[in-house]
Amino acid sequence: MPQLNPNPWFLIMLVSWAVFSLIIQPKLLSFTTINPFSTKLKMTTKTTSWTWPWT
Repeated sequence: MPQLNPNPWFLIMLVSWAVFSLIIQPKLLSFTTINPFSTKLKMTTKTTSWTWPWT
């Protein structure tokens, strides 16, 4: 069965992961976020539970 022969496909997988890890990933991680994180404290709102008519 040719699907079980890892000879060409294993090398292709290793090269593609190396390209992704060493070239593409650092370029993607160098972008800054468009919306920077806010340092404000989040306001917590008090929520009330729903009163079910049958309980």
